[in-house]
Amino acid sequence: MPTDFLAQAEDIWLIVAAILYLGCTVLSVIATIRRQNRFTASLTLLGLAVAANTISIALRWERLGHGPYVDLRETLTSGLWGYHLALFLACLYFKRVRPALTPVLVLLQIMVIWTLLASANDSLLPVTYDTYWLTVHIFFGKVFIGCLVVALGLALVVLIRKRGLQGNTPSLFQFASMPSSGSIDELAFRFVLTGFVFETFMLISGAIWAQDAWGRYWDWDPLEVWSFLTWISVALYLHLRITRRPTPEIGAVMVTSIFILAFLTFFGLPFISEAAHKGAV
Repeated sequence: MPTDFLAQAEDIWLIVAAILYLGCTVLSVIATIRRQNRFTASLTLLGLAVAANTISIALRWERLGHGPYVDLRETLTSGLWGYHLALFLACLYFKRVRPALTPVLVLLQIMVIWTLLASANDSLLPVTYDTYWLTVHIFFGKVFIGCLVVALGLALVVLIRKRGLQGNTPSLFQFASMPSSGSIDELAFRFVLTGFVFETFMLISGAIWAQDAWGRYWDWDPLEVWSFLTWISVALYLHLRITRRPTPEIGAVMVTSIFILAFLTFFGLPFISEAAHKGAV
């Protein structure tokens, strides 16, 4: 196919995905406010949005010959895909926590807008990126962040319900029909624990990639340092969660803080750092 046609089709499918993400968010908010336990329409739109997002990524991959991990636009596009896919799969499997979809979808609309506004220039694959280990490294990173996104949704529900109870409105939206905050906290813990395993593999595969690309496993550049700090923050949360058993509300604050740190590490630092280690998961 002509390159121009693929570029136009790529942009069109990304816009379609953005519209579907917005529609899914609106329906989810409405269902939550009305205290309805019907999220089928929201999940349907979410699945269609992920499919459209996939087509957009595939068209760019076919046109440029490399995956979505070189520039900011590609990283954001693949991030949208990974985040929403994780939410979609979690809500399919854990039906009782579907209302947790709402607060995360609202936050992700900021990322959708950011993606649409990002420069859509073509990118060239650096020589250091032309390795199998980079793909492995990014895969593990995507699973890690996806687990954190689901855990974030659960944490936000705990915090929102806590505020509602303090305001003498225990039936706040649809969140009141979900399992207890203790059960939600336990599920969030399990998602973070699963993410921690994949984050560990991400760091290991990243070190192998670094050895292949630059001849060293570790160089303490900013992204490596902050990735390691993210790993330590997750390990600290898991340790405290197992040994100290904090309240669900404190656990929710810790999970939210970990997500913010991870997001800034992987979607902020790589594009302001001048170190050789560029790109993001």
